Amino acid sequence: MPVAERYVRLLATAGVERGLIGPREVGRLWERHVINCAVLSEAVPEGASVIDIGSGAGLPGLVLAIVRPDLDITLLEPLLRRTTFLNEAVEELGLANVTVRRGRAEEVAKDYAVDVVTARAVAPLDRLATWGLPLLRVGGEMLALKGERAAQELAEAEPVLRKLGVRRAELLLVGQGKVDPPTTLVRLVAERIPERGGRRSKRKGDRSPTSG
Repeated sequence: MPVAERYVRLLATAGVERGLIGPREVGRLWERHVINCAVLSEAVPEGASVIDIGSGAGLPGLVLAIVRPDLDITLLEPLLRRTTFLNEAVEELGLANVTVRRGRAEEVAKDYAVDVVTARAVAPLDRLATWGLPLLRVGGEMLALKGERAAQELAEAEPVLRKLGVRRAELLLVGQGKVDPPTTLVRLVAERIPERGGRRSKRKGDRSPTSG
């Protein structure tokens, strides 16, 4: 909890000053953002390697790193001002299980084969899957935090998901009894991985270069 509190203070100060968090969000950082992301941990296997794409201010990736020190997490973000904030936050919070990488998913897919890809409010599901699935190992899963349109997005994305080699697609509710309403996740399990060049396995201790 002390680490989470320090992170919320960072969001409310530097996050707002740098335009990563809207000023109106400061009063609801805990319930709307931090706790909403923390319950994602219910769906992530123990000891998993994770890439959070379009990490922004670290939601959900930094929150997940705080509540689950067993995870090996890469925060993937293309914008310099955001990766600068993320690197500073990782250092300030003392998170040894986090790497920050500047880049787009489609540019770095050849470097990864992780267990889990996460994303929150990045793009519609069909586009998100196109970016995220190539980062997974076969049998890995993408967990996308979605709102009330989750079921509709999943139905609309079905043809694209089939082409991308998704073995299973489902809606999950996490955080029941902790957040109201519960957080809705779209879970995609990869049967095969779309080709994006050479790949290497991402393991604990095998970290990508941090750039800011």
